[in-house]
Amino acid sequence: METLSQDALNRAVIERQMLRERADLSALATIERLVGIQAQEPKSPYIGLWTRLQHFQPQELEDLLISRYVVRILLMRGTIHLVSAADALALRPLTQLKLDRELQSGPFAKRLQGLDLDAVAEAGRKILDEHPQGTADAGKQLKEFWPDREHTVLGNALRNKLALVQLPPRGLWSKSGRAICTTLEAWLDQEQHAMPRERLVLRYLKAFGPATVMDAQQWSGLTKLAEVFDALRPQLVTFRNEAGKELFDLPDAPRPDPETPVPPRLLPEFDNILLAHADRRRVIADDRLGVVVGGKPTVLVDGYVVATWSIAKDGTVTVDYIDKLPKNKEKAVAEECDRLRHWIRT
Repeated sequence: METLSQDALNRAVIERQMLRERADLSALATIERLVGIQAQEPKSPYIGLWTRLQHFQPQELEDLLISRYVVRILLMRGTIHLVSAADALALRPLTQLKLDRELQSGPFAKRLQGLDLDAVAEAGRKILDEHPQGTADAGKQLKEFWPDREHTVLGNALRNKLALVQLPPRGLWSKSGRAICTTLEAWLDQEQHAMPRERLVLRYLKAFGPATVMDAQQWSGLTKLAEVFDALRPQLVTFRNEAGKELFDLPDAPRPDPETPVPPRLLPEFDNILLAHADRRRVIADDRLGVVVGGKPTVLVDGYVVATWSIAKDGTVTVDYIDKLPKNKEKAVAEECDRLRHWIRT
């Protein structure tokens, strides 16, 4: 079985994530190809699309949000993602088990003991479908039925038990507002229908492979995917990584030469390329994971995280290097920062 080096894995995911060469695709097609974009920070998806696409402008994504072709919703790993409406309906049911486990073991678990969470969810659904609002505000209304519970605790239960969409203007480039929610079914006037787990794994590999079973579980938050990979094995090819772990991939997926040149790229906070594997060293060294956890936008040079960046109100982009780079590479990073500054101003 062929062994793929760390650089080979890096170039594969860089290619599939459209970070070697900006793609000539629509924002909607890109969001679906990537199986969503991490979106805890409202403007992150815009930067994530800009760094991947040739012609992207913020208005394109704003229009998709307003017209309900894409939504902001709690999904993989219990975090906010921006996904197509179709993917929201198909992916959200798969996350429910993990979100239920969070309620049983998370920070609110003790304060939720003895509470009929299904009853809370049903009461919350009626409130949020009739009058979209923040979950804490809905929690205050739920206290009428559960007066001995804190409204923040009740609101958090709704966050996990219901498929809640954050409505525009939340997530708009020009004027993002606070998180006002209603249920996915009410917003799209459609019912959820779970995507087969085999389909989920194939889409994951297309966007992030080659990958181990643990990588797919890390990205999705799902467990027991080994049986899914085994069922798909006849359709897949396998490799080993440098640690000897089995990697799965689609036969025709791109696996570029490890020496393939890669230009500098600016990534937004929590970009999925940094979070989609159990072993993240294909993009970022273990001792640098703190910059991701801390929510700092990062800079890729030669495919790996070497710096963080920030932008001031006047549009000035500042880079804080972790590594000392040759002058020619710093110049290339500066040119990419100039492109971002020009894009924001236009």
